[in-house]
Amino acid sequence: MSRTYNFCAGPATLPESVLKQARDEMLDWRGSGMSVMEMSHRSDEFLAIAETAEQDLRDLAGVSDDYAVLFMQGGASSQFATVPLNLLGDKTSADYINTGIWSTKAIAEARRYGHVNVVASSEASGFRDIPDQAQWQTDPNAAYLHYTPNETIGGLEYDFIPDSGKVPLVADMSSNILSRPVDVSSFGVIYAGAQKNIGPSGLVVVIVRRDLLGKARKEIPTMMDYKVTADNGSMYNTPSTYSWYLAGLTFQWLKAQGGVAAIGELNARKARKLYGFIDASEFYSNPIVPRFRSWMNVPFVLADDSLNSAFLQGAEERRLLNLKGHRSVGGMRASIYNAMPEAGVDALIDYMKAFEKERA
Repeated sequence: MSRTYNFCAGPATLPESVLKQARDEMLDWRGSGMSVMEMSHRSDEFLAIAETAEQDLRDLAGVSDDYAVLFMQGGASSQFATVPLNLLGDKTSADYINTGIWSTKAIAEARRYGHVNVVASSEASGFRDIPDQAQWQTDPNAAYLHYTPNETIGGLEYDFIPDSGKVPLVADMSSNILSRPVDVSSFGVIYAGAQKNIGPSGLVVVIVRRDLLGKARKEIPTMMDYKVTADNGSMYNTPSTYSWYLAGLTFQWLKAQGGVAAIGELNARKARKLYGFIDASEFYSNPIVPRFRSWMNVPFVLADDSLNSAFLQGAEERRLLNLKGHRSVGGMRASIYNAMPEAGVDALIDYMKAFEKERA
């Protein structure tokens, strides 16, 4: 069996060595006689898995003891409600920046719990750039400032960390966490769905500054309370044990690649290659302002939309899968997360060249 190059935005490709290790440990994890899926989450075996995964994530991302690391359920979308319920406290409003579909969804959910001040939006430009921070209308009394560093669907990514002053900065890093070094100390909360750069779906990682714990509204569901989750080691109830285990294997794989700095260099090179080819072509184009092009999600359109089906069919014949763009924006999209090898990007470019030569 040969592996395909899977350009899906999520659930996304996983490192082959991680999948092989999980296969080898499926029936018997290190002599325990059990699969990880069968273990009690309270067992010594699983506690060792969980503790190692947390420490590896701390090492990779540079997370100090000033922060709690939580392994929660419900994916990043559940955090759209979890964040305001935990952080609004006795305040009535929060600041949000709108740069795409995921920002829009976070804003809509937060409005169920308080006033949302949209401090800036790039909707007028079709979400093709990031608003100049000098023009943001922030509130110094806001409970927090929320933004989406990388918009998976539109392929728009910040090239800076917003300055939120004394207001806690909250980031949905679902699609670019661990893709390059980031100063965690700049943030109050980072959350990320696992199914792009961390592991399989069903898990969401939350990194929350400890001084923000215990501020939740009294009506918050217990399962969504960051303090309850932290106090119980992310095991108030049975967690997503197998997803947690696979996340841990992915963290170990990332360390073996040289860590976040090394993978960041690789990711930059992959993105440069693909955007460079697109820009040099008259047949393909990318709509995003170059400064804010995503390293992780590369949308592109063909000069003739009537060729889209043929392009996708040809890609599948070459075992280049899941290149169809999101239904809301159309075109194509290549997601090139950490686990996408450079050879996959090279194979895609080779196909795009051949298709252009044949159809242009």
